[in-house]
Amino acid sequence: MNVSRPAVHPVDTIPVSPPANDRPPARMKDVQGMPGTTGGLILRLSQFVPALISVSVMLTTSDYRSATAFCCLVLAVSLQSLWSLSLFIIDAYALLVRRSLRNHLIVQCFTVGDGVTSTFTFAAASASAGITVLINDLDRCSVNHCARFETAVAMAFISWFAVSPSFILNFWSLASF
Repeated sequence: MNVSRPAVHPVDTIPVSPPANDRPPARMKDVQGMPGTTGGLILRLSQFVPALISVSVMLTTSDYRSATAFCCLVLAVSLQSLWSLSLFIIDAYALLVRRSLRNHLIVQCFTVGDGVTSTFTFAAASASAGITVLINDLDRCSVNHCARFETAVAMAFISWFAVSPSFILNFWSLASF
């Protein structure tokens, strides 16, 4: 009886090496517009520029102190411009050093700050728009700077429109942790 015998070939073992990089577990992909992304940097710049224009226009008028709503607008848009400028600098730094801003505390701070400043800016812009319409309806534009007030209010609303996507994306990012 001729039985075939299996030939034994040595098998080289594949060396088991640790992973090349120690990355944290997979997370949600960074969506443009979130902190630390190019889209976030552009959003911060689009918040800062209209807010700065609104403050500049209001401060160059001599009688913005005549209504409390205009003073509130100057305060709100000044706060918005400082907040947006500081987050613009943080986002630019994070992009330059390739650092992620996906820390829970950082995103929470961004979300709360965006929510507070956007609410304050919207309220002040709405009140100032009401006063501007009242001045127009009373035909007092010859005495007041109606065009400047309208420009400042429009820029405040544009700044608020730019804050809204930042707040929504930060809130969404905060919920995904």
